[in-house]
Amino acid sequence: MIMSDVLAIIGKFKVLPIVAIKNAIDAISLADALKAGGLPLVEVTFRTAAAEDAIRAIAARGDILVGAGTIVTVGQAKKAIDAGAKFIVSPGLDADVVKFCINAGVPITPGICTPSEVMAAMKLGLSTLKFFPAEAYGGLKTLKAISAPLGTVKFIPTGGVNTKNLAEYLAFPKVLACGGTWLATSEMIEQGRFEEITNLCKEAAAIAASI
Repeated sequence: MIMSDVLAIIGKFKVLPIVAIKNAIDAISLADALKAGGLPLVEVTFRTAAAEDAIRAIAARGDILVGAGTIVTVGQAKKAIDAGAKFIVSPGLDADVVKFCINAGVPITPGICTPSEVMAAMKLGLSTLKFFPAEAYGGLKTLKAISAPLGTVKFIPTGGVNTKNLAEYLAFPKVLACGGTWLATSEMIEQGRFEEITNLCKEAAAIAASI
């Protein structure tokens, strides 16, 4: 799967579930819930010891686009890609991590929140970036101001996005998709509330389809 294909899939569904899995044994049930909710894609954050195994388990299925988030070092990126991650997401812009992922043929969307960071990312050859933390940095108003002079760059706003503001973000043409932790929180996963996760995904997918 080439880089543009991965981003196209994310853009097709418009909503990217972001999860922190504390027990890898829950990975398959989570994947089932996401798929049943119409969102067969997930960003598994490297915030837990189970992340690598969870990515490996989901990747082995072949029916879920799985990536790794909260990647801050080249070493983490390598582990994630070796486990089967098809895309990498970072909270900030690190040139070494970006170059490693590009050389590996894996798309990376680093977090940015200023025009200077966008320009630095563009210089590295990137055209799709994560706007993070979206709401804390002024939300859609700030994103529109940042993106206005910066050409065809697309953004994936993450941080504070939920069902209440999802449609507003997705209606902005420079938004490829939105990342969301509200769809499957650690508590939901730990407590086995997979039906709830499915229902939240269905709600988000319906909003995305209406745009």
